Amino acid sequence: MWNAVFWGGVSGSAVLLGALAAILIPIKKNIIGYIMAFGTGVLIGAAAYELLADSVSDGGIWATGIGFIAGAAVFTALDFLISKKGADKRKRSNNSSSKEAGLAIFIGTVMDAIPESIMIGASLISGGSVSWLLVIAIFISNIPEGLSSTTGLLKSDYSKKKIMLLWFSVLIISALSSMSGYLFLDHAPDYVLAAMAAFAGGGIIAMIASTMMPEAYEDGGPITGLFTAAGLLISLVLDSM
Repeated sequence: MWNAVFWGGVSGSAVLLGALAAILIPIKKNIIGYIMAFGTGVLIGAAAYELLADSVSDGGIWATGIGFIAGAAVFTALDFLISKKGADKRKRSNNSSSKEAGLAIFIGTVMDAIPESIMIGASLISGGSVSWLLVIAIFISNIPEGLSSTTGLLKSDYSKKKIMLLWFSVLIISALSSMSGYLFLDHAPDYVLAAMAAFAGGGIIAMIASTMMPEAYEDGGPITGLFTAAGLLISLVLDSM
């Protein structure tokens, strides 16, 4: 259980590190875009190789397909609702957010983190060893989220202390979500684990398409395609190890 808490906290800590970098170091927009693009590629690979491929193998195509579509649909519906409040700017560094949007941005970031962290905890169930691909992919993708969101919130006159408290709470929520995935999915039937993994995969792919990829291209330009491909290659290498 404590391994799940630890690795969930590690993945969630990347948002905090990204926030610290945005506060302490002036980082150019194109660099944020390149990091975001690389994280996008790694995360796509993690969803495909670690979540969906294993889901089909363990639970079959029906459980995987239903879980995947459900995850994408639920994320899209929630994203639509909170985007109206300003959470569409949670990965934006160049657009300032209103004060009222701050809570929505926080909720959106938590919404991104929970399914990812649950699957980190679930990956510990079978062999007792965490999925390195998932941890690395989520960690890399969370850094630019912390960078972009913090830059936008700073432009909206959020205090540094308040921003750090928000992202520290994301770390705690990630750790608890990972623990929940480990505790509640232990001894679950294979098809349930497959559906849950596919659900998380669907949510991750929907999140990538609606938030990470647009921001990466907006900040980095056409070269982001190369960084995304490099990230996908890295995830393939990690999966084969």
